[in-house]
Amino acid sequence: MPADEALADLLGLRRGRWTFLPVVPRRIEFAALVRKRLCAMRPAVVAVELPWEYWPALISEVLSLPNYGSICTGPILGEVKDPAVLVEPGDALTEALRTANEIGARPELIGSAVLPMLPQSDFYPDPAALEWIPYEKYVELYFLNPPPSPQADERARVAATRLLKLDPEAETAVVVTLPVFVRLHTLLAGGQASEEPAWRGSARNLRVAASCLGDICEDCPYLQERYEDMRRQLADDPDCPLPSRRRWLAELWREAETNYRAIYRGELAPWQRRQASRFLERLVRFDGAVAPSLFDLVAAARGVVDDNFAYEIWRLGTSPRYHIDRPDGDNAELRAEQVFLNTRRLRLRQRYEREKRRAAPRAWKRRPARDVRGWAAQLDGDAICSYPPEDIVIEDYGRFLRQKAKTMLGEERSRVEPFTTSVLDGIDLRETIRRWHEGRLYVRETERVSGDAGAVVVIFDEDRDNRYPWLTTWLGEHSNESDMAFYSTPPFENLVGPGIGRAEYGGFLMTLPPGRLMDVWSDPDYDFAETKPERLLLAALDYSLERHVVYVGPRPPRAIFRQIAARLARQIVYIPLGALSPEKLRRIRVLHVLDSHERRRTASRYIW
Repeated sequence: MPADEALADLLGLRRGRWTFLPVVPRRIEFAALVRKRLCAMRPAVVAVELPWEYWPALISEVLSLPNYGSICTGPILGEVKDPAVLVEPGDALTEALRTANEIGARPELIGSAVLPMLPQSDFYPDPAALEWIPYEKYVELYFLNPPPSPQADERARVAATRLLKLDPEAETAVVVTLPVFVRLHTLLAGGQASEEPAWRGSARNLRVAASCLGDICEDCPYLQERYEDMRRQLADDPDCPLPSRRRWLAELWREAETNYRAIYRGELAPWQRRQASRFLERLVRFDGAVAPSLFDLVAAARGVVDDNFAYEIWRLGTSPRYHIDRPDGDNAELRAEQVFLNTRRLRLRQRYEREKRRAAPRAWKRRPARDVRGWAAQLDGDAICSYPPEDIVIEDYGRFLRQKAKTMLGEERSRVEPFTTSVLDGIDLRETIRRWHEGRLYVRETERVSGDAGAVVVIFDEDRDNRYPWLTTWLGEHSNESDMAFYSTPPFENLVGPGIGRAEYGGFLMTLPPGRLMDVWSDPDYDFAETKPERLLLAALDYSLERHVVYVGPRPPRAIFRQIAARLARQIVYIPLGALSPEKLRRIRVLHVLDSHERRRTASRYIW
């Protein structure tokens, strides 16, 4: 006997001609499992723990799936009362009725409307664990230590009474929630049916509005519709795996990145993806789960990227493709408080570029019509030069990096000590507060840094795949403009105007004073460099007139370059690329190359 079957018998999942399928309601993993088991078993009867008093209304809603519906109690006219049952594509209980209808089994309802199912109050271990452990093991772990469940005893008593009235000779699949299953065996062993509670009221169907699905669904509409796409495969293929929640949420994240790039022109840096991954891991661990929820994804996106990206994840995760609102407007706008006992809220604010904050109305500057073939015909190829407004921006950023390097060196050489006779360079408030329990002040002394920062090397991409083949060295045109050597994408393969090409830096070197830099890329002194960043760094050490050379990159240079710098009486100050503003880096990374100085008079019309 296989281990899973032995464990199923031990747990009581098989009792005579009854097969029990205890489930977690409203979770896609259990909906898929119920569908697979029912299609494999083909039972004559499927008993489901849903209120038998709602029979006509429930069947109507199940037949209209994948549209989301609800059963509400109260007057037919007037204000909508709290929902009694939600009918969703990814719910195991409604999936049992839906599959029973497809395979020709007789459905039976063994719940009661006297015991409301909403708001949902039961606690379950994360169903995403079914991706790694068998279903029977999950039930065993729940069975060994079941959490408290209000009204589970009453619900189990009603289910046992209804089950004892069914035909004991018919092959029956019983789909109940886990808390009811834990108590059901004891009641069935007694074999005595109790009196069923009487319910007096009326129920009616209400189509749920698409705008509120994100608030009331346990599994977001994105996951439920991915499950809807794989329903047929679950029936046809016995080896079809259960849904992978983590993989589907990762695909949702990637779709949101694509939309974020197209709508807001935003780009996620690799460090932001790593930071979001660590953030999600901590959120999942804090909740005691194995996979994040849509709320966790939105919180991580907002914390690591911005509100626009978080909103795009929320919009994708809660926008149904299959659900259609009724055209007569009779759609219920439900709130999260009506469905869940505990809720959390997160406010998102989309930020668009406002028309009133533009430097000049768009009508004052019109973009010329795009004519790439005509622009290419006007290239003369005699000379190249830069676009002066971009020179100003990159020189400012170079000065910022030199100042930042000096600040880092000063902080590295500072020391903190308890106050005795002198405050030195000032009181260190952070250290004083951190050691407040000692009852004394701490002062800081910052050692003077000798020498200044000279050449600056910024590496965006180490270019191991040769994506930046354009190698150039050009000289500054006045005393405040640096000589530069850089590698980039070919600018004249992306024309934005006549004789004006747009490129993207892979990395660059800046050094002052101008007029000294030879062609770095053909200099034989640097031939032992293994990569383009190493060649730029060697040139920076060679040409820098100051002691400190600033190196910005995704990772520090090899140790041998520190030895070379020491021989040349230079010191490399490394600044991690992730420590700088990604928005600022994105702006300085783009450059425009003009094919002559005359182009500068018309370049502002084509460069936006």
